[in-house]
Amino acid sequence: MAIPDYQTFMRPVLEYLADGQVHRFRDLVEAMADRFGLSAAERAELLPSGAQKKVNNRVGWAATYLSQAGLIERPGRGLLRISARGAEALYRYPDRIDVSVLEQYPDFIEFRERRRERGSDPARRSSRHSDLGESDGDDETPNDLLDRAVSINRAAVESEVLGAALKLSPTGFEELVVRLLERMGYGRLGSVERTSASGDAGVDEIISQDPLGLDRIYVQAKRYAEDRPVDRPRIHEFAGALLGKQGDRGVYITTSRFTDGAREQAERINARIELIDGARLAELLVQYGVGVQPEQTATLYKLDEDFFEGI
Repeated sequence: MAIPDYQTFMRPVLEYLADGQVHRFRDLVEAMADRFGLSAAERAELLPSGAQKKVNNRVGWAATYLSQAGLIERPGRGLLRISARGAEALYRYPDRIDVSVLEQYPDFIEFRERRRERGSDPARRSSRHSDLGESDGDDETPNDLLDRAVSINRAAVESEVLGAALKLSPTGFEELVVRLLERMGYGRLGSVERTSASGDAGVDEIISQDPLGLDRIYVQAKRYAEDRPVDRPRIHEFAGALLGKQGDRGVYITTSRFTDGAREQAERINARIELIDGARLAELLVQYGVGVQPEQTATLYKLDEDFFEGI
């Protein structure tokens, strides 16, 4: 099953702590993973940022919200214990405990008000909620919201950067590819050079991976519209150009897409040819910061329990 949202974890977390003993957070996470029958892959799944396991994050935020409502206590670093208020909540709410239940507690209301005051501009709140597709972010942790906002932004920027690439001249597009390859680290010990201007048929760039140019990768870069896919004959021609240069590695990059026949052809030939379509190209341009620039960063904080225990 999919990893539950953090609200779904709330009552099970309290149930696990119901014995009144102090429990370690890592044991709580394992117990929740067992409770919901999470697979090994789901237990290892990371947030999009890669900073933390998703199940740890969601169980952690469930515990944080329960703590803000006074339903659990934190007697030490990574330690949790149910409070008297939490034990009462288990009795009063036998089916589900979520944000709507926590809002019955003044401590949690105060916490929510503090959170909302940080985004008190109604226009900003309206824009944020509209962009994220939610009227309220209660089903998602702050990490989820941030990751989703980043994902939405990435998708929009990738579309824009691909559109900008399509407007380049053929030589301009080849130059864009050269800059991307350099940013990715290719040719670091050798060079990345354009060859199309010299009429080197079938090859637009040559990556020399060593100073003497003995280790080479050949590149074909084609700026095609979406309705003009790269088909089997184009890959066959590129393979022929590699053969003519005694090359065994090539990269075919396009702003368009590859037909199934083109992909089959790339798999069949002896040389290794990597196919990068427009969607993948856009991802790489954004990932390596080519043709884009950072606009804003956001930092999430968590309590440093080691700091306070060391005082």
